[in-house]
Amino acid sequence: MNWIKNFVRPKIRSLLGQKRDTPENMWIKDPESGQMVFYRDLEANQFVFPGSGHHHRMPAEARMKQVFDGGEWEKITFPSVSVDPLKFRDERKYADRLKEAKAKTETEDSVRAGFGKVDGLDMVVMVQDMSFIGGSLGMAAGEAIIASMRYAVQKKCPCVIFVASGGARMQEGILSLMQMPRTTIAVQELRAAGLPYIVVLTNPTTGGVTASYAMLGDVHLAEPNALIGFAGQRVIEQTIREKLPEGFQRSEYLKDHGMVDLVVHRHEMKATISRIARILMKAPVPLTQTALVPA
Repeated sequence: MNWIKNFVRPKIRSLLGQKRDTPENMWIKDPESGQMVFYRDLEANQFVFPGSGHHHRMPAEARMKQVFDGGEWEKITFPSVSVDPLKFRDERKYADRLKEAKAKTETEDSVRAGFGKVDGLDMVVMVQDMSFIGGSLGMAAGEAIIASMRYAVQKKCPCVIFVASGGARMQEGILSLMQMPRTTIAVQELRAAGLPYIVVLTNPTTGGVTASYAMLGDVHLAEPNALIGFAGQRVIEQTIREKLPEGFQRSEYLKDHGMVDLVVHRHEMKATISRIARILMKAPVPLTQTALVPA
């Protein structure tokens, strides 16, 4: 039955022109151990390789389903922005790149956000999608982040963001860089309302995103071995003319040096977020968790 489900059915759907519900590459190689893992097994384990514990890149939709109770949430509506305001072109038109990325990811830009329950607590959760032009920060992403933070203020609930980005989007020039101060102001609105802002740093978090809202949280969590930094290691070494320490810009190194509060395994991330949010909101512990609290 598994053979029919996993191989025959996808083949028939491909012949009929139907969309596949599994990726083209059915097997994924663990970059640390070299072990080959069946995609659906990796998906069931929250995209963590069972042998080495390596955290594979997690799709934005899967991240949202994993965080929200029952995998259900209310989608937050974002303001529309101008498409390709600079009429930018390199090897291809920027407008064509956007069209392709939207078709590939079935979303409007690199940020997804929703409002729902996380272990019974109301919460706004944002996820940056690396598959949309490298999770880059542009005008649409900036508007999405600002709208989501203001929605959290309206709902008087914590705001969480899972960050994954290569930085600001060069095709939008200064307009993308302006999202750095704009999102910073939105973070200040959360702070003025006395609401928790929790940042989860995933692999990779770099560039102008690191230089703005990714480092302004009340609490900074990180997944194991995530690359976190502004400039690349090679650029830094060439600038200061020194060899950088082993593991530089990885989450464990940054935790040891005070830049990250906790390095949290993906399986424990939801429970950690809800626990921190309840402490910061002074919310009661749900009855299902009272047994975990020592007498």
